[in-house]
Amino acid sequence: MDSQDTKINYKIILAAMVATVIGILIAFYYSHTQAVTKISFLEEEKLILVKDLTLMKTEVDRLSTANEVNEIELQDSKYKIEQLLDSVGSLNFTVAKLREYKKEFRQMELLHDSLKLKNNSLRYNNSVLAKKYNETKAKIDYLESESATLAEAEAALIQKNKRLNEELKIKSYLRMQEAEGVSYRVRSGAVTQTNKAISVSRLKGCVTIVEDVNVIHEEKVIYLQFLDPNKKVIEHKSTSININGNIYSKKVMFEFDGKNIPVCDNIQVPEGSLQPGLYTLNIFENQKLLQSTEFVLK
Repeated sequence: MDSQDTKINYKIILAAMVATVIGILIAFYYSHTQAVTKISFLEEEKLILVKDLTLMKTEVDRLSTANEVNEIELQDSKYKIEQLLDSVGSLNFTVAKLREYKKEFRQMELLHDSLKLKNNSLRYNNSVLAKKYNETKAKIDYLESESATLAEAEAALIQKNKRLNEELKIKSYLRMQEAEGVSYRVRSGAVTQTNKAISVSRLKGCVTIVEDVNVIHEEKVIYLQFLDPNKKVIEHKSTSININGNIYSKKVMFEFDGKNIPVCDNIQVPEGSLQPGLYTLNIFENQKLLQSTEFVLK
């Protein structure tokens, strides 16, 4: 009986031990499964975090290359990202560490967003400056073009003036002949030729303009200059004409159609104002003396 009880006790103890071992095995398997699951989760989170950090580092490098934001801020962000990457690469992750680095990563994301906003602002400012630069350059190009046009016009005017000056130098003057000076007296409205100086009240100058086939119809101007025996210019009605310092007695205008034409005009002087002697009649065109003659008053 005792032997049978002992066998039963052994069986109970053996069953208990087997049950304990099975329980331990079940607990170990469950714990191992949880650990594998947690490790897989941490590895996935680690890969995501590394990927995000790498993308952020690439963007910071791009901004640095474009030189579009503050260099100090870029260097600081780049340094922090590299620190996080180093930490993630070398760290044996735990959930607590994951939360800690996720928090730091969110802070880096906020800083990155701030840098992107600054970058967008700078890019807008750059586009405004580029537009103003293009507008200013277009104005400068236009002004340079206008300046070149004005310079060309000025050069053309200078050449034209030179040509005109040359033409003036070789200008053809009227050809004249038969110049004559005559003196008259006036009595009761009758005009009579006389050579008595004391009676003279008018001096008449005449000249023949010689034919010019190159002229069709032009208005011409000549100047009569009467000189007394002292070579003093005799005035017309106490008035003389001064052109560039040259004194004339009278200006005469006439129409010339290229054919021979006699031109005459007279000046009036106070009766008794002239003295006996040799008088001179000079005829000018454009200040050039073309004809001269003399006559005597007694």
